[in-house]
This record gives sequence, C-alpha cells and structure tokens, in this order.
Amino acid sequence: MTMAYINRIASSTPPHDVHQPFIDFATRLLPEGGMRNLFRRMVRLSAIEHRYSFLEPITTGDGSWSDTEGLYIRGSFPGTARRMELFERFAPRLAQCALNKLRVTDEERRGITHVIVTSCTGLYAPGLDFDIIDHLGLDPSVERTSIGFMGCYAAINALKTARHIVRSAPQSRVLVLNLELCTLHLQETGDLEQVLSFLVFADGCAASLVSAEPRGLAIDSFLALTIPNTSHLITWRIGGLGFDMQLSGQVPGELGNALREHGKQVTRGTDPRHLDLWAVHPGGRSILDTVEKNLELCPEALRYSRRILARFGNMSSPTVMFVLEQILREAQPGQRGCAMSFGPGLTAETMLFHAA
Repeated sequence: MTMAYINRIASSTPPHDVHQPFIDFATRLLPEGGMRNLFRRMVRLSAIEHRYSFLEPITTGDGSWSDTEGLYIRGSFPGTARRMELFERFAPRLAQCALNKLRVTDEERRGITHVIVTSCTGLYAPGLDFDIIDHLGLDPSVERTSIGFMGCYAAINALKTARHIVRSAPQSRVLVLNLELCTLHLQETGDLEQVLSFLVFADGCAASLVSAEPRGLAIDSFLALTIPNTSHLITWRIGGLGFDMQLSGQVPGELGNALREHGKQVTRGTDPRHLDLWAVHPGGRSILDTVEKNLELCPEALRYSRRILARFGNMSSPTVMFVLEQILREAQPGQRGCAMSFGPGLTAETMLFHAA
C-alpha cells in the first residue's frame, strides 16, 4: 500500500500583534469588580504572549480600541457582510505569504494535482482555491476541494483527504492550505465566557505538500474520537454580526474524561508515554494541561504545542500544522508521534505519524 508523506510545511501570520491591545479593550467590556478581576487572572494563566491579526490596532491612553479598518468601534460593531469583505481582501494576502515560504519548485508546481483548502472564518467565490492556482501558476485543471466550517480539527481532516488521494493515485501531489482570520469575529459583549474565548484566538495560515515521496512525516493512520452528549459545548454559526461561537468551559473536563478512558485507542494500543512526538492542537492552556494529565505524559511531551500557544495563540485549523512544522524541523528518523485536534462534536481528530 502506498504511503503518504507530509513533505514540507510553511506557516505565516499577519504582522500586527494584538494580544495586549485586546486585553486592554476586553477588560473594559466587563463590569468592574469580580468579573473583571477574574478576566485579569485568566489572562495571567493563559500562557499566551503574542497573537497576530490582519487588523492594525490603534490604542489610546484610556485603553479604548480602534483599528485602521475602523472595524471595531464601541457601539457599532460591523455586520457579517463587512467582515466577509475584509476576509476576501486579506485572506489571499496571508495565503500568498505562506505559499511563498513553502518555496514550491517549478518541478513541484508542475506536479501538483490537487489543492485542498480549509477555513471556517470566511468564504467567497471564486475562493482561496482559485487564488492559490493563480498565485502559483498551477494547471487550471488541478482538482480543488474546500473543507469548510469544521473548526480547529479541519487540518487533520484535510491531511486525511490528502492521504486518500495519494494512496489511490500515487503520482498525485497535494497542496494543502489552512487559513483562518479568527479576529474577524470579535463581538461586543459583557459575557465573561465569550470574552475569554476571544482571548485565545488569532489569525494564521499554514501551507503543506503531501505526496508519496518518502521524506518528511509519514502519515500512518487516523482516528476520530467523538464524545457522546457534548455537541452543545462547541458551536459555530453564521450570525448577523459575524460568526457566533459558543465555547463552553466544560470542554477540558469532558475531553479529559474521554482521553483517560480511550487514550490507548487513540494511540492504537501503544502506551501514550512511549510515543516520541506530540502535536496537540493548543486550543488553550487548560486543553494542553488536560491532555498531559489524562494521557500521563511527561511535561516535555507537549513542548511544541506550548511553544506555539505562547507565540501565536489559537489560530483554529492552521494551529496544529504550526506544531507539526516545528516537529518536522527537529524530528529524528524513525521517531513516532501523534497529532490531535479538537472541535465541534465534541470530537478529537487524531493522526499517527513517524519521521521518514
């Protein structure tokens, strides 16, 4: 059976660090007293140092927020149409940055047969798939697939699709792009749980090449673990003022219970502690702590995920690819690993791999 490999990964973020400006802004959305104090405490515990956005913030001494696009003005946050206009303008630029860093050679360009795009934060047509073909000068007959609205685990599903393609047609070369502009969907709210969900999200893009060429990370197998009776804990719906997220504080606990019970199922019978490499989607510090505790991993096991969380926050679908990019740079031949992302369902999408 033909094996598929992630040959190369490149990542990109917009230039504007909005983490501290957002904290200043969000603090003023909450009433003074216990709720605001709790928010400040959660900021300190978040383990996030930087988050990037296509929006360039303009801050004043009183902590009020504006941006160069005039998107987020207190009392007049924009409708969905305005946010989608900005997605259509900025998403191709970010995609081009990642594609340029991927350094696709002329030979690789001629050999690309499929393009897969994941995004849950914006849409337009013709979409990013056409923009990629135009930017790289690919054959117009390249097969295109868009995977939408799957949230943080979409990249794993894209790799699953790419693997199916390569195994069925070994000469295929699949270009995968994962792009999210999460900061498009901030809401003006005094609900603490919702404000805390905005605290972790950021913009980012990852591009990767998948083929049968035996270099990079070999994709061994996939498994989806869906937790019963948890579908209400993560939801993502199109609303009149952007996309509306529900992200419950119960997610880490439910995820921990499932991993404690089914951990060896995720690793296909192997003791999780015996795997060399872990690419866990850093949905937040509590998520990483839960995975570490319930799979009984050593503190160093999730070092790549914690590094990405600190440097970039949670960028939804590209984030696990940022982690895999770090692993790809440092992995030694033969080392085995597990990638894992979480999203609506509540579902953990997992992938076993080894370094070629």
